Amino acid sequence: MQRLTPRTALLVVCEAGLIVLALAIAAYLRFGEWAPDLLFSDSGVWRTLLVVVVTQGCLYYAELYDLYVVRDRRELFIRLFQAMAAASFVLAVIYYWFPDAVIGRGVFLIAAVITLVAVTGWRLAWEFVSHRIGPRERLLLVGTSPGALDLARELHERRHELGVEIVGFVDTDPAKVGAPAINPGVIGTIEDIPSIVRARHVDRVVVSLVDARGKLPMEKLLEMKLEGVTFDHLPSVYEEYTGKIAVENLRPSWLIFSEGFKKSRTLAAIKRTVDVIVAGMGLVIGAPVFLAVAAAVKLTSSGPVFYHQQRVGLRGRIFWVHKFRSMRQDAEAVTGAVWAVPTGDPRVTPIGLFLRRTRLDELPQLWNILKGDMSFVGPRPERPEFVSQLTEQIPYYGQRHIVRPGLTGWAQIRYTYGASAEDALQKLQYDLYYIKNLSIALDLYIMFETIKTVILRKGA
Repeated sequence: MQRLTPRTALLVVCEAGLIVLALAIAAYLRFGEWAPDLLFSDSGVWRTLLVVVVTQGCLYYAELYDLYVVRDRRELFIRLFQAMAAASFVLAVIYYWFPDAVIGRGVFLIAAVITLVAVTGWRLAWEFVSHRIGPRERLLLVGTSPGALDLARELHERRHELGVEIVGFVDTDPAKVGAPAINPGVIGTIEDIPSIVRARHVDRVVVSLVDARGKLPMEKLLEMKLEGVTFDHLPSVYEEYTGKIAVENLRPSWLIFSEGFKKSRTLAAIKRTVDVIVAGMGLVIGAPVFLAVAAAVKLTSSGPVFYHQQRVGLRGRIFWVHKFRSMRQDAEAVTGAVWAVPTGDPRVTPIGLFLRRTRLDELPQLWNILKGDMSFVGPRPERPEFVSQLTEQIPYYGQRHIVRPGLTGWAQIRYTYGASAEDALQKLQYDLYYIKNLSIALDLYIMFETIKTVILRKGA
């Protein structure tokens, strides 16, 4: 998922208007003067809304609202064509089963062509304008710690999507002035902040806590604050723009005094109720799928149908997670616990590869959810062997166990397949963001995004 920025929201709204306009033009071409009555009558509004929702849903699943992904014009046109073809198919199925939902014979096919042309032109115009519109926010970073450089690198790569610009760095060491750092370099010292803010129209001065501790003159910064300069912590800005918490640049004081990390009993009760209802329904409705997958596993490789493995859950409690077996029976007999390999893992059976790509191997975890070992949404549970290792290597790693682990999670939809300590660090930063901002709305969004992740066969 990309962070929902004002620019992305504007893009969604404008394209909804374009689709309605395309329907109006198509209705006029097909029926002439009856077009307004066709689209905007009591029943016409719902038919029009159906077309808009299906079309924009297909645009969304083609990742056309992720401005960081779609940056090539050829890819843009291909994805647009695929999205419109998918929308035509979905609407054809809906119209077959619900003939009364048809907006007008032949109207959508004409509108689809118009929409394809209009959205292509609109996207090209959007690209042209967005590169020339000034950034929504200009940041000045204090300090050149690895955390500050990581923030600058990520924001610079996504500057057109996020509407943000790093004007430069300042450092306590005058000898570093002029040194390159990512794209903007070190443009001054602490004493230069007021003049830089005025000259370069800086909106926020972002202070790295790593650099601030014992190095920055707090009296000087306080004086600037009272003069009107806006300061903010690097972890807060990093969280705001990237959807993760910068663990390596974090101090316990930030966790203690920042907003979030609220676990109300009402929220916990709602999550648990939803888990029980949906998992129970899933086990009943999905019974035929369970039988088909079990038969496929049994017929294609020797060994048991299910694979049981210990994982670390809520408050560090060990539980057994259940999966359909996707590897050879003796996959870890010699090596012991090893990280999973994203592609080309020789331990995975042919049917197991399909089960992993479609996430069908995870279906037995509905039983874990029903029992209370897991939730639908939360940090993915890890093996005890790896938890011990990662807790020693990564600060705050144990904090991910203050909530129930999940079948899917924020890290799974935001990060690629991870199979190392470095990947675990990246995922922890997303897990902490989820725990800090825990809500039903965020859970629903993650579940919706998970469907897209499975369809597109990406993520972890």
